Amino acid sequence: MSVWGEVVGQEAAVGVLSAAAQAARVLAQRREDTAGPAAPGRPGGWGGSGAGGPGAGDSAMAHAWLVTGPPGSGRSNAARAFAASLQCTGSAPGCGRCKPCRDVMAGSHPDVVRVATERLIITMEEVKTLVGEAQRRPWTGRWRVILVEDADRMAERTTNVLLKSVEEPPPQTVWLLCTPSADDVLPTIRSRCRLVTLRVPPTQAVAELLVRRDGADPDLAQRAARASQSHIGLARHLATDPGAWQRRHRLLMAPVSLRSVGDAVLAAASLVEAAETEAKEATAERDAREKAELTRALGLEEGGKVPPSLRAQLRQLEEDQKRRARRSRTDVLDRAMTDLLSFYRDVLATQLGSDVERVNIDLADTVDQVARTTGAPQSLARIAAIEECRTRLRSSAAPLLAVEALMVQLRPQA
Repeated sequence: MSVWGEVVGQEAAVGVLSAAAQAARVLAQRREDTAGPAAPGRPGGWGGSGAGGPGAGDSAMAHAWLVTGPPGSGRSNAARAFAASLQCTGSAPGCGRCKPCRDVMAGSHPDVVRVATERLIITMEEVKTLVGEAQRRPWTGRWRVILVEDADRMAERTTNVLLKSVEEPPPQTVWLLCTPSADDVLPTIRSRCRLVTLRVPPTQAVAELLVRRDGADPDLAQRAARASQSHIGLARHLATDPGAWQRRHRLLMAPVSLRSVGDAVLAAASLVEAAETEAKEATAERDAREKAELTRALGLEEGGKVPPSLRAQLRQLEEDQKRRARRSRTDVLDRAMTDLLSFYRDVLATQLGSDVERVNIDLADTVDQVARTTGAPQSLARIAAIEECRTRLRSSAAPLLAVEALMVQLRPQA
């Protein structure tokens, strides 16, 4: 299967990237044939306004790309598929069968450096390491690809470190930056990248992917695709986790059943505790494996005493795992906020008499009841409160306090 098989509902973007990969193959072949110095002012064939620049035509290759799209649209999958297409040695770029394609998709290709941070930010040290990696020549492939999946998680001063490398990379280096929107990176970075924008994929396309890739039941896949609002990752979670629907149902019914501030506080505590439990379950196996591998690499016996000279390495691992756990908890809570937004969006659409398709078709009676007993201004205020809570959760605010404040605002008014 082609590397583009999991990039669903993005025909226009796939067309642009596929054409660019073909142009890159021609460019690389020409470079190999001539093996001569690059023309003055056009290092390695790149150029800001020429065939390789960000503003070039659809079939042109660029030295830096900005892949944007809403959460769940598959921007990371698209960037990884593009990286595989650049390294592909098959008859057509992105064949999915050759060894370079398989290695890139498995995350083991030596010339594709992928960064997907498990922290809230990408640090200055990580970016400096990436810049150093970008200067290396390819080991086995034709291109050195630097793929940053969370480019929006860089502070402004951190992003500035990238500027020179993104503007004038070595001849065989390609930068791929992924963000939810083009506004999530500095204008100086944005202007030096070629923009590819993904859209929210159709529900049917997501459902078909779940059936084909994950073996999901077609009816369940359709429900999951709709409930997740075509977010591929969330749809897969709903289609493969037996307890996901029950947790989602409890979450959406909780605000409706609140009767006092005390109820709201208890509901918030329950939600945060459930998020911490889910995050811990998701990372526990990996944490144990990493600790066992490090212990073995240091030559220590399991459960034995750690010499003082080696404690710093174990302590660093524990700190990294704690940061990953916090990120995982934030992601779980953000998913809960997305589900709450979908519920009150359905309520507001009903109140306004809109004929848009509902997300929560399994909660139709509850949606109708809330729509009858409240007004559109209340629904808008609740939607704004949920968005404010999401913003707080992404900052340094205490999760419990942020969710408590939200639940108090969501409770039905007497």
